[in-house]
Amino acid sequence: MDVNKSTTDERLNSDQAATDESTRVRKRLLLVSSHVVQYSSPIFRELAQDSKIELLVAYCSLQGAESGWDPDFGVTVTWDTPLLDGYSWTHPPNRSPWPGIHSFFGLINPSVWRLIRDGHFDAVLVTGYSYASAWIAIAAAKWTSTPIIFITDSHGLRSWATQSKWKIRFKRELVRRIFSLGNVVLALSSGGVEYLNSLDISGTEVVLTPFAVDNTWWAKQASNADREAIRKEWEIPAQAVVALFCAKLQPWKGPLDLLEAFSQSNVEQSYLVFAGDGPLRGKLEKRAAELGVAERVRFLGFKNQSQLPSVYRSADILVLPSHFEPFGLVVNEAMVCGLPVLVSDRVGARFDLVRAGETGYVFPAGDVSALAGILMKVLPDGGLLARMGANAQRRMESWSPLDFANSVVHATELAANTRAHRLGKRPIKSSRF
Repeated sequence: MDVNKSTTDERLNSDQAATDESTRVRKRLLLVSSHVVQYSSPIFRELAQDSKIELLVAYCSLQGAESGWDPDFGVTVTWDTPLLDGYSWTHPPNRSPWPGIHSFFGLINPSVWRLIRDGHFDAVLVTGYSYASAWIAIAAAKWTSTPIIFITDSHGLRSWATQSKWKIRFKRELVRRIFSLGNVVLALSSGGVEYLNSLDISGTEVVLTPFAVDNTWWAKQASNADREAIRKEWEIPAQAVVALFCAKLQPWKGPLDLLEAFSQSNVEQSYLVFAGDGPLRGKLEKRAAELGVAERVRFLGFKNQSQLPSVYRSADILVLPSHFEPFGLVVNEAMVCGLPVLVSDRVGARFDLVRAGETGYVFPAGDVSALAGILMKVLPDGGLLARMGANAQRRMESWSPLDFANSVVHATELAANTRAHRLGKRPIKSSRF
């Protein structure tokens, strides 16, 4: 008997068994997305590195990865960071006669059905439900008995516009019925978890999934920023204190509230910087002049992704006074870059990231006097700003793409286990994130 050959065969059999086991345990996840979102790519890259998941992203549109007009910013946007690298993706053809991401029938991708039917996925994660292809994916998953995972950044039923009670009741029942079609719903904040639990979605697991940005990239870029040079470019003294608004200049973001509060606070050697563009810019410029603060207000216009770390690094505090904000990832960006934050109570990030006096403050949306009072307290206190900024950076160490990816892996295992139970198989145990 050839001992070496026997040993080699045993090793090959052992390696094959290990490979088979690895293949069996690794879950195949299809993620259906309406379009390319710059914040999602780092998370997808993180998931692609996880040994427990085999990820494929199906983009119903490549808008976001291609240059296009952004009606909210009011400019043509081409993101200057890589969005399609580091993970597997596909683009099923969009057959809509009216293509676009802002209407239900703007995305009709029939081959999503075939992708799910033939893909033998352990779960399908559907982002959103307000486009036709999402429902193609849901129907295909139901037809093939593939578990469905939903994801939501909402923490309540109200939108930025006032809604009547009967509309809220109708929306509650509609959302409850939609999410009841899924096996797992990912909530992007603890406020979202509470909101989903209040809907009483029977038979559906809710998993907290930290909504994150690429912390490593933002921190590195911010550390390389030349604060003094940026301040000179803004024509703001190095010793001045700067409050930053970084968002679209849209009514629901509350930029006019911030301008009024900044004027009321009237803190010596303080400046207000607006980074972003939109239809309110002209009105903001006119109002700044009327209030007599135009000399201490700067409008930077639209800033692309690679420019923002320097903007954050050159400010002292971020203010997000939104009247409606499901989450607000600018809060993550600012905190990673070392800024404390002031946010309204409509901002979803407040539930997990903002602690009064530690990483920032929360004020009632639309309450200009309350915001002005906080500005009067924090802007003159450089020591407080520095302490809160350092605390903000530390807080983000446990709110990262890795934490998001771990939650998605956990949700996929939960969903796969429900399928295993239904098929009479012994489920693979998973630990709760």
